[in-house]
Amino acid sequence: MVAYIPPKQAGKYKAVASGAITNGKPVIVNSTGTVTQISETAASIGSEAVFVSAEVRHINATFDNNSNRVVIAYRNDASSDNGFAVVGSISGTSITYGTPVTFNSASSNDIAMTFDSNSNKVVIAYKDSGNSSYGTAIVGTVDSSDNSISFGSEVVFNSGSTSDIGATFDSSNNKVVVAYKSSTGQAIVGTVSGTSISFGSATVFTSSDIDDTGVTFDSSNNKVVIGYADNNNNNGNGTAIVGTVSGTSISFGSSVVYESATTTGHSATFDSNSNKVVFGYKDHGNSISGTAVVGTVSGTSISFGTPVVFNSGSTDSTHESTFDSTLNKVIIVYRDTANSSKGTVIEGTVSGTTISFGSETVFNDATTTQLIAPVYDTNANKTAIAFRDDGNSNYGTAVVYSTGIATNLTSENFIGIATGGTYADTAEATIDVVGTVNKDQTGLTAGQTYYVQTDGTLGTSADSPSVVAGTAISATELIVKG
Repeated sequence: MVAYIPPKQAGKYKAVASGAITNGKPVIVNSTGTVTQISETAASIGSEAVFVSAEVRHINATFDNNSNRVVIAYRNDASSDNGFAVVGSISGTSITYGTPVTFNSASSNDIAMTFDSNSNKVVIAYKDSGNSSYGTAIVGTVDSSDNSISFGSEVVFNSGSTSDIGATFDSSNNKVVVAYKSSTGQAIVGTVSGTSISFGSATVFTSSDIDDTGVTFDSSNNKVVIGYADNNNNNGNGTAIVGTVSGTSISFGSSVVYESATTTGHSATFDSNSNKVVFGYKDHGNSISGTAVVGTVSGTSISFGTPVVFNSGSTDSTHESTFDSTLNKVIIVYRDTANSSKGTVIEGTVSGTTISFGSETVFNDATTTQLIAPVYDTNANKTAIAFRDDGNSNYGTAVVYSTGIATNLTSENFIGIATGGTYADTAEATIDVVGTVNKDQTGLTAGQTYYVQTDGTLGTSADSPSVVAGTAISATELIVKG
């Protein structure tokens, strides 16, 4: 294959096109000497895979990074509402499962999960309606050889009516933290040992009536962060509080309001790239829009940027979030009631104290309810989304989501801008390289520096990676710099 053809004109580079190239677009040079137009890979959804052919509710999920398996917990309505868990393995865009296992032989609600990376155990916290609605937890051990999970004995952490449960793992203290509602907002610290878990004394973090806890761990500041709706403040203001674990107890700073309106469906995740906490919620003060806000922890307090709408239609309270640590994207999943209640996912990028969003992607083209649980698989670099598919008999289902905005641009491979026409794959393409004036642009501002964007366009702000395309000398002309 002829990868390089000597230039016939000064300032021009001629090479074989790898893929179609549009006139006036930035291109990269490949290791073979061929050239390719700069582009991004779009988000994609794998095929739906049913993990239980029965109606499910109260779905949650976590990732076991010891076995490299996704673990999904749920209530099986066809089995006396018992609590079940199933282990999933992601390969490419597919997910396969082991056999579901019962973890509670009674009605199980408000299920929350986390993974203890110190003991390599999965911890499930839930409301045990078969035991006076007490808050209960159980430890699971995953066997990757057959995608199975086994459980120890149930342990009560709150001997009272318990709801709105959230859980996270404090990796600095090797403790599980469970937040919940029991007339007040409370949190408790758990220590896993073998196949069991023991708890310290509960701490009240707010005396208010609360709903919809979202809990995450800020590994930069080694703090637990809880978001919730404060029903005693403006009928549900979005509120957050920072917790510090010490031994088997947890203490809290002062609560901070991040949305002065009724809020529901709080989700929480930690962006380990920007070291920020992101809360997602339904804003009843703004047309019930899906909204997110970025929080910065400092000491025992947290401050917030301006809330950003990610779905301007009516967004159901059923939504959760996770963080894609490979592409540094916050992933929010939700039921879009403005679009026939379809299951929808969107990616957010944190910058400073704000977050920007890409386009929505439908992952289930049917009504999607009873909680949606996303979990990022750090081994497969994919997100599994577990949900109840109302379009398929309310079955428990999951799909594999491949995050978009993966680009072929690096800080070193930009070579220039295509000129002389549009080129088909394998055609000989002409590129204006450094020092050449490309005359195939539109809408430029003379004197302005332009940067190559990861989607193959030109912009006046640097993208990541930061690559200079050149300086405009007219609306249609750009001196290529690279």
